[in-house]
Amino acid sequence: MTLPEIAVGGLGPGSTDFISAAVHQLVETYPTYLRTRNHPSADAFDQLESFDDLYDSSDLITDVYSAIVDRLVSEAAKHGKIAYLVPGSPLVAEHTVELLRRSNEIELKILPGISFLDLAWDRLQIDPVASTVTIVDGQKFEREIIGLSGPVLVAQCDDRFVLSDIKLSLDVEGPPTVTVLQRLGSDNEAVFEIDWEELDREIDPDHLTSLWIPQFPLTRSGSAMMELHSLVGRLRAECPWDREQTHSSLIAGLLEEAGEVVEAIKLMDHGEPSVEGLIEELGDLLFHVMLHSAIGEEDGLFDVADVAHGIRDKMIRRHPHIFDRDPHTPMPTKQQLVDQWAAIKASEHNNR
Repeated sequence: MTLPEIAVGGLGPGSTDFISAAVHQLVETYPTYLRTRNHPSADAFDQLESFDDLYDSSDLITDVYSAIVDRLVSEAAKHGKIAYLVPGSPLVAEHTVELLRRSNEIELKILPGISFLDLAWDRLQIDPVASTVTIVDGQKFEREIIGLSGPVLVAQCDDRFVLSDIKLSLDVEGPPTVTVLQRLGSDNEAVFEIDWEELDREIDPDHLTSLWIPQFPLTRSGSAMMELHSLVGRLRAECPWDREQTHSSLIAGLLEEAGEVVEAIKLMDHGEPSVEGLIEELGDLLFHVMLHSAIGEEDGLFDVADVAHGIRDKMIRRHPHIFDRDPHTPMPTKQQLVDQWAAIKASEHNNR
């Protein structure tokens, strides 16, 4: 059985000059739908139906995207093949395309296009690969900057609430000056620098606003971990006791520290609040983790970054209901989550 097809094209970053001939051909050949008219290049297709009514009918953007996909799948089933046009490139920060990829009811064809990123690299005069740029979503800024360093481009900075959250998320001395990139490729393009404290005051944000941070400063937590890593390295180099420790020799102390963390938690549960005590015991346990990581680093086997990335990746794998859930399916019950965790864990062990 042949599945209906949806071909997705991009409107480019801002000017109609960036709309490809292939996109124009799609519009001339198939029933075509716009995700939104809230984009400069959408004016080239006045005759097309958009999904702006869905934006007005829901408070949650995730619900809007799900509704768009539902309607697209329905229209594809009706016509056999349709075209769908999105701002920028279908391959960059386009959540509806991510949802369409998960659908088993349609065939999906993507026409790559020019995104705002291409113009951003030109305006900033950088090579993102050579500069090892990280791109983050402004609406997830606080979560995505953990452990981050180096140059960062922040996309999706579409309102003052997002800018305020970004500003307040960065707790460092001497916050950076940023470059604001707005409406790149359009007639009213704007590129200018601004102080960090003025992010939510001096910018009139829209859906085509991004921020460039040439050197992302270490957050308070990142700085603390760097300092602890440096301290442990010095102890391994200069302290006779720390220098002669091995993974095996640390086992007894590791078990003791884990037990003391448990005792500190129990004291708090029994009405003897001692946040300082729990902080101290967790610190002792963290020191063991850092010491084991330092030994692994000296042996050329692993370092603390491998440990952090390993547990991060494991948690993502074991939480598909958070990181890979179809928005149309309900959240699993607590028992289903326990069963899911056990099944994923067993699968991981079987694949080792």
